Amino acid sequence: MTRIGILGTGRVGTNLARKLAAAGHHVTLGGRRLPDTDTPATPRVTFADHRTAVRTADIVINATPGDSSLDRLTDLRTELTGKILVDVSNATRDARDGLPGELCYPGSSLAEKLQAALPGTHVVKTLNTMLFMVMTAPESLAVPPTAYLSGNDEHAKRTVTALLGDLGWRSEQIEDLGDVTTARATEAMILVVPHILRRHGFEPFAVSLAR
Repeated sequence: MTRIGILGTGRVGTNLARKLAAAGHHVTLGGRRLPDTDTPATPRVTFADHRTAVRTADIVINATPGDSSLDRLTDLRTELTGKILVDVSNATRDARDGLPGELCYPGSSLAEKLQAALPGTHVVKTLNTMLFMVMTAPESLAVPPTAYLSGNDEHAKRTVTALLGDLGWRSEQIEDLGDVTTARATEAMILVVPHILRRHGFEPFAVSLAR
């Protein structure tokens, strides 16, 4: 059993928490405010503030809004030292209709900024090229989706690959792109997402590799 801290209690964070808990991991959902109830909706899931969620975890998942992730996680530098940080967020500024607009870090990426700000942490970018429901149900799409990996540490990427397996991803669906600088490519894929959403609504989809 791995202790996993998930930062962010929105749809992405809670969806990942349920699936990882069902796979046997102990999950702590970290938020700025604790829920009104002390009883988690899912066994093996507890709630805490961000700092506690990181301090008690072996692996940390960043599911906070990407445009504020850098400031939030930099504040947790001490607690994140020596840990694997799985970054599933995209850093964009909202368009007028509330959908993703411009990139916050053109020519770079949130993952690169996090790695530079957290040199003692192993940042791995993944699962940021799909709607949140596909993250935990890759089998739900008619065409097998792709989960891309970007990160500097090979051991950390192997660990995250195993974690993806617990979420239902098969090895042939996981594409290791290389070091953390490759995250700028997958983060840029968010630019196509608002156009798809405007045409098709919030139907599950992923931006995948077909071959």
